[in-house]
Amino acid sequence: MPHDMLTRRKLLKGLGAAALCSPFFAQHTWASANRPFYIDGLSFLPEDINDVKASKLTSFIADISDIEAIKQADGTTNYKRSYNACIKSIKAAKQIVEANPDVYIQGQTGLDIVKAQESGRTAVFFQIQGADCVEEDSAEHWQQLQEFKQHGLRVLQLTHHYGNRFAGGALDNDGVTGLNKPLTQAGHELVAAMNQHHMLIDVSHSSAQTALDTAKASNSPIVQTHGAARSIVNHARCSPDEVIRAIADTGGVFGIFMMSFWLTNNPTPTISDYIKQIDHVVRIAGVDSVAIANDFPLMGQKELIKLNNNNEQGVKQYLDWWHSLRDKNVLGFDVEPKHVVIPELNNIDRMSLIDDALKKARFKSSDRDRIMGGNWQRVINQVLI
Repeated sequence: MPHDMLTRRKLLKGLGAAALCSPFFAQHTWASANRPFYIDGLSFLPEDINDVKASKLTSFIADISDIEAIKQADGTTNYKRSYNACIKSIKAAKQIVEANPDVYIQGQTGLDIVKAQESGRTAVFFQIQGADCVEEDSAEHWQQLQEFKQHGLRVLQLTHHYGNRFAGGALDNDGVTGLNKPLTQAGHELVAAMNQHHMLIDVSHSSAQTALDTAKASNSPIVQTHGAARSIVNHARCSPDEVIRAIADTGGVFGIFMMSFWLTNNPTPTISDYIKQIDHVVRIAGVDSVAIANDFPLMGQKELIKLNNNNEQGVKQYLDWWHSLRDKNVLGFDVEPKHVVIPELNNIDRMSLIDDALKKARFKSSDRDRIMGGNWQRVINQVLI
């Protein structure tokens, strides 16, 4: 690792550690006798408010965006988070949170996580999965970005699957090979603006090169809220080790999600496969770099729940999309998926089950605290001020 990157990583993590030792972020807030300290890196506001309490989450990042389905020139479909769709959806999400003050705290800064833990509520931080919502912004003013922040947006993903004005997407492909597009000049300007406005940059769904460029360009920690390791599943949607390390070198966090066809090549996925993903990230980037994500509703993937987690039946809903990308030679789509979820984790109590599995895998208590929520808290505290 270059000396300047190592120094930067130590500095950022040192600042995070100092913050967590402050009176407002003392480690006793990570867990209590009556309530665990769990943070989920990506889910959604549930239709049933009772799901929030049942999840046992102190906090979660919630994708509150809405989409427009847009046909690509190659015949595939990209789901873009447009300005018009997302400004409506973030206002609607804000109303839901404000209507349930006994359950939610709308997350603005890291202090809100402590408030949630102490009051038995859940801090929810708004996220949008794609900067398409600010594609018409002027680099001089960033009016749309500021408008979204005023309504509560705290985490913004640069792109979703396919490239846009700012970034390359994980699935960009010319029909023969992946394109691995870099962060654009406009992307560099957006990164600078998000640093200035203290917003958390999410490189999920980005190309590997865009993620690497973003790690170099950002003055603050960046995250991948939801993903998996390409060393385990060789797929375009999974991240190479160099990307995971680059995120860690910023002081950021890599969230492991629940979509099992990107977690393991085993025909029957189990919680052990999930722990292997965590262990891999720990080994290559350190225990401070890994965290839990979901990418399904708090209750789990709804269609699979209806099917009693029958993966053989549930995977059928993904096959048309999967085959369309296989036909374009996108990395990894030549391998037919056999499952969608880890049945043990496709339920409301997944966080407790992961915590127990980490304990059985001999992760020490302080490391489990970091993985289950402390790492997310550290990064949120550093960036969202």
